[in-house]
Amino acid sequence: MRTVLVPLAGALFAMSTPALAQTAEEVLGPAAVLPLAGQQPAPRLFADPPRPEALARGLVVIQYRAENLRIVPVYGPNALDVTPRIGHVHVTLDDAPWHWVDASGEPIILQYLPAGPHTLLIELVDANHKPFDRAVISFVVPPRPPAH
Repeated sequence: MRTVLVPLAGALFAMSTPALAQTAEEVLGPAAVLPLAGQQPAPRLFADPPRPEALARGLVVIQYRAENLRIVPVYGPNALDVTPRIGHVHVTLDDAPWHWVDASGEPIILQYLPAGPHTLLIELVDANHKPFDRAVISFVVPPRPPAH
């Protein structure tokens, strides 16, 4: 019985010792966002032209990235008080009177556009949709070969 109790007592002591307790930060690392603590650099948007090999097939693939802002699906006034800044993009095709919101941070992919010239407006915005930066990308979708 003594041989069972000694290891059991040692294990219970080790689990109850504060020195072995780990905080969430020690396990997970620092929080991804923190309360706002001063001036932040201005967010910037960088967008590439459509990938030519995809465009030749009628598929528009536009990669973009934000600097000094994390693109995440979080919205509203409370999201303005964290650092690094968080936001998303608004995407408008061919001066449409409407846009769509993208918070994935993934490339923008468009297909089945009619052949001809097109313009894509990408706006980098905060969680309340206030614009920071924009990119305008013009491209031409080539005519599709006739179906056989």
